[in-house]
Amino acid sequence: MSDVTRARHGRPVHHWRRNVIELAALFTAVAVADAVANLIGHGPDGPELLLISAVVLIATAGFHTWWARRHGHAPPSDTDARPLSTGQQAGPSDRDRTAPDAVTGESVLWRMRTTVKDEPGSLATLCTALAGLRVDILSLQTHPLAEGTVDEFLLRAPAELAGAELGRAVSLAGGADTWIERADAHDLVDAPTRVLGLATRTALDAAELPLALRQLLGRCTIRSLPAAPVGGGRRPESVPVEGALEGTVMRLRAPEGGVITVERPYLPFTPTEFARARALVELDARLGPRVPMGHDVLTLPEGSDITVRRADPSDLEAAKAMQERCSARTLGMRYHGPVGDADRYLNHLLSPRFGRTLAVQTASGRIVGLGHLLWDGDETEVALLIEDDWQRRGIGGELLGRLVAMAVEANCESVYAVTQASNTGMVAAMRGLGLPLDYQIEEGTLVITARLDRTAATSHLSYDQSPGQAGERIVRD
Repeated sequence: MSDVTRARHGRPVHHWRRNVIELAALFTAVAVADAVANLIGHGPDGPELLLISAVVLIATAGFHTWWARRHGHAPPSDTDARPLSTGQQAGPSDRDRTAPDAVTGESVLWRMRTTVKDEPGSLATLCTALAGLRVDILSLQTHPLAEGTVDEFLLRAPAELAGAELGRAVSLAGGADTWIERADAHDLVDAPTRVLGLATRTALDAAELPLALRQLLGRCTIRSLPAAPVGGGRRPESVPVEGALEGTVMRLRAPEGGVITVERPYLPFTPTEFARARALVELDARLGPRVPMGHDVLTLPEGSDITVRRADPSDLEAAKAMQERCSARTLGMRYHGPVGDADRYLNHLLSPRFGRTLAVQTASGRIVGLGHLLWDGDETEVALLIEDDWQRRGIGGELLGRLVAMAVEANCESVYAVTQASNTGMVAAMRGLGLPLDYQIEEGTLVITARLDRTAATSHLSYDQSPGQAGERIVRD
């Protein structure tokens, strides 16, 4: 058995039996020395022998001390005190190592918002509860209220942790009005970077404002109401210049005089969110009307070149001229109403506030086709109008593919087209997208909904790039 053990703090502790043995050896040595001294001291040369023995002992002790300091002592071969291995660090005991490790294996992202009391320690209690579930806090935003604070988290949690269990833990830790939903990699972008990106997109294209508001505020419904509704309907209720915040609804004055309504029924807006949305709308108002000026030049099968570009209210007269060249049947399939009312909708359709419009024009500058991507609350509508003489040349399918690519970039989950069952051209164009389709027919009206595949769809729209850039491809039937 070893005579040396290691205490809890790493200090060597000598066993008590060794101390007893050393003490006994000391007394024995003293007794032997006394007997030898008496024997030699009474002899004829006793004092000289004692002096010589003392000198020899002192010399031996000095040599031993010098040798020990120079070469040191090797540790006992049977000691239990060994250095830690290279891969092991001093820390928790073996019992602690049996505790659950940090987040391992599969993990998922969650967005969580909860209200806590505005007092010291409330946030620390909440964070401690999350740590107990092995949840990692990736980002945190605070929204001060008159009473309490809304904390918005981006969390990474073990895949086996259910949202309901996470919500219960937050509630027990003092969180109230908790809202949790799954997040994705796009939410990893920090808030200032995301806001700057949305401001840049809005500055380049007025049609980005509704999309930017939706991405800024999360899942919500955004409606733009014109100051003078098409058809002479009821005007929207006036809104103060600074806007109005009413719980789950915020209303902002649109730059062109209408009203932008943002509604999120499951979660009230905070004053911080309202201030961000208002700043984005004010930026849009200061910049005025703007549309990217890029374009694509396409070659039709018969060799004619056409140009696809973004359209805006400045194309109103050219669009009216195109509609005058369209037959009553073509206009009826597009607007599903009296042909005489077609011109009244154009100003609304061409406004970037309500969506995006693509125009197809010939080498002479005449518009022969329009494609619309319209924001309709939580849904997105696509619509096409091609002049009769330019139909059956693949223009409709080309426009529809580009509109769907825009919808994918805007994070839309689906698009729908309202037409008639006899409009075989529109039905064929929707089927040509290669996306899952749902059909609904009511009283002769056909609604085709396409569920978008965000991973498969790509965009090569030159008119969404910097002005002056252009592309060229061939349109096939």
